[in-house]
Amino acid sequence: MCYNDGSSHRGGGGEEFSEEYLVLKPLEGSLWDLLHLLFSRNVENNNFVECSEGTKVHGVKNRWILIVSVIAQRILLHLVKPMFWMGLIIETYLNLLLNYDNFCQFFHNLIQGKLVIPDNSSANYMSILGNLDTRLELDKNIKSGDSRYYGALSAMAAKLSYENEALIKATVTDKWKMKFLHFYDFWNDYQEEASMQAFMFQDKMDDPELIVVAFRGTEPFDADAWITDIDISWYDLSGIGKIHGGFMKALGLQKGLGWPHEIYQSEDDHRLFAYYTLREKLTDILSKNEKAKVIVTGHSLGGALAILFPTILAFHQADYLLKRFEGVYTFGQPRVGDKKIGEFVNDRFRIYGVKYLRYVYCNDLVPRIPYDDKSLLFKHFGTCLYFNSLYQGKVVVEEPNKNYFNPAKALHKILNACFELIRSFFIGYIAGPEYTEGWFLRLFRVVGLIIPGISAHCLQEYVNVTRLAFSNIPLDQIEDQPTFIKEKIEDLSDEQGYVFE
Repeated sequence: MCYNDGSSHRGGGGEEFSEEYLVLKPLEGSLWDLLHLLFSRNVENNNFVECSEGTKVHGVKNRWILIVSVIAQRILLHLVKPMFWMGLIIETYLNLLLNYDNFCQFFHNLIQGKLVIPDNSSANYMSILGNLDTRLELDKNIKSGDSRYYGALSAMAAKLSYENEALIKATVTDKWKMKFLHFYDFWNDYQEEASMQAFMFQDKMDDPELIVVAFRGTEPFDADAWITDIDISWYDLSGIGKIHGGFMKALGLQKGLGWPHEIYQSEDDHRLFAYYTLREKLTDILSKNEKAKVIVTGHSLGGALAILFPTILAFHQADYLLKRFEGVYTFGQPRVGDKKIGEFVNDRFRIYGVKYLRYVYCNDLVPRIPYDDKSLLFKHFGTCLYFNSLYQGKVVVEEPNKNYFNPAKALHKILNACFELIRSFFIGYIAGPEYTEGWFLRLFRVVGLIIPGISAHCLQEYVNVTRLAFSNIPLDQIEDQPTFIKEKIEDLSDEQGYVFE
């Protein structure tokens, strides 16, 4: 998680890897510190903030964003356990229902005391997000060689990353007919616990042509992950730029050291760090398969980790690995750093020929955070594929309403959420039975009426856009473009119309 109290952040400003930093500590300040933060630009004197000497945040609006982040994190910190238990109860109930053909049968067994609590480590147990969209099969109409294939495969891998190891392995092996390689529960050196998951697979049992790494993202009732998303702490890495602190810690940032080129990890040590473990594993696989390429993907927080992984590889000048990257595909990804890191990544990806496609669906809240502001410095980069609620897409520099919290757009977002709820009753008839939405997803869309942008973040939408929307975007043109955008790219087709954005 991104917050830093006395126990979770050791080293603070004394960490030599970063000369400039701003770290929020939501547990350490008081009401007076909130008032001081609002009216004083000298944030280094505030108990809620740990920063490099001389750091100032100008403008009440910019400091108000810091206050909102601190308050939201503090609330979530008190909700960690309640949210966990609520999520577990809902998830267990949903999996209980999966064992019965209808609610009457479920209720009859409940009355008779014959209900069997599902095993949350079995291949028949699905996460809350998995119950929102129960599809596990790849689209049979999108084959290897199709320009949509990598995006569609990446979206399904990002979706599958939320499941337990048994279900992931069974799906990759039995349904996708590919080879499952490993499921990881990675360590966070600042939290001193395992807090981030990822898995790897390859497209063939032998002589693979494609290796896929999928990072798990933000789960609905995981308060720690939500804290990571809404935190706006950052560290400035020499030669790269300012990077989101929480994302780096989840990827394997070393306490007090930053990103040393090598660390020692014993095979028997359960404290595995994502960056170093995956780098070692990929190096081993690629050295044995000269033609194999690598795809890295993730949804939400997982998308942030997916783009930061090759970023640190470039920081370490891991040319051998980066030359083998086919691309990075992220879905609903939050911002990870400032303009400087964007220039660094764009430049390196051009040299190595790595594609970076950032998918954003409609009013999805998460790609609009952390705030894009002159003082806070967070910026998106790479090629953004933006899709409206009719699954019509275009290439843009930045998604519309880039900071989300625009009162003028409120009615527009609510109308979109209403349309998405209505659409859920008909999409199965229009697009095919595999797109039919169940009662649980429709219930979640009702939440989207209250907080527009929440339901738009679900993977149902991102799987759909990779399967349905590319009749509007000629991918061959995208692949021929540089992986960065210097100026605003015009719509690829004058025929694309937008009813809902």
